[in-house]
Amino acid sequence: MKIVVMCLCFFIEMSSVFAQERKEPMLSFDDKGKYIYYEVVTQQDKSAEALKERAKAYFRSPAAPKIQFLTQDSLWIGKGKLIINKTAFVLTRPSGEVRYQLYLDFKNGKYRFWLTDFNFIPYQRDRYGNFVPATSIGIPLEQNPGKLNALEWASYLKVTAKEVQLFADKFKQTMLADTAIAIPTTKAVPVQVTKDQKW
Repeated sequence: MKIVVMCLCFFIEMSSVFAQERKEPMLSFDDKGKYIYYEVVTQQDKSAEALKERAKAYFRSPAAPKIQFLTQDSLWIGKGKLIINKTAFVLTRPSGEVRYQLYLDFKNGKYRFWLTDFNFIPYQRDRYGNFVPATSIGIPLEQNPGKLNALEWASYLKVTAKEVQLFADKFKQTMLADTAIAIPTTKAVPVQVTKDQKW
């Protein structure tokens, strides 16, 4: 009996150690009770204009998420979305999207960014078999889903936090890089003049 109790205690202790090592990204709450990801990054040798140009180049690159910026003055405000996929057996399908607001602020030697106003919009199949938003009104991620959808809602929160962390890591890495971002250029289409040609 003592051996069983000792093995059980050892198993519980090891599972808590593994849970601590496997820290998953989490979103925190702001003063209004909304989920937020907020970060301030210092770069002492960069001016505010250089940081703005770097951010512009990043959001024009194909690797960046598609974000519609409303204003680009001292404070940039943009809207974006990320797709939440659901996997059943081997097949993966989109179950919805999370729309968010992105704020960017630049000063000499530092910049800050935060993502907030996360709203989940479920997807449904249309008559052509495509997954489209079921509604245009999103459900705030802070809302309590109830007991029936609690597990699924927790997975949406986990995936959102993971995707936001990936975006933050890519964005900070790009802002730190000294090499310029290669923006693909469109090739000029040759124009053939046929106005005064005889045929």
